[in-house]
Amino acid sequence: MSNTMIVAAMVVGVVAMGAAIAYGTANQQNNMSDDLILTEAAKEGLLTKTGSMGADLNKEQWHEDPYAEKAAQVRAAYEANNP
Repeated sequence: MSNTMIVAAMVVGVVAMGAAIAYGTANQQNNMSDDLILTEAAKEGLLTKTGSMGADLNKEQWHEDPYAEKAAQVRAAYEANNP
């Protein structure tokens, strides 16, 4: 009986957390105005740290691929052997 109550309490807790997350997400999306403007940092993908323990939140930037030439050779060889 006690094991069933423990499992039931965990299920209720998980459902409650899911509902709270869904409600918070929907509420946040509903309260965003249509005239929002992105800052330069958001456009470039460079976001400052939020605190000393926070991680660097930088979007992936396009960069030179150091393996581009080798990848082109491998692809050309593959396409030559598999028409």
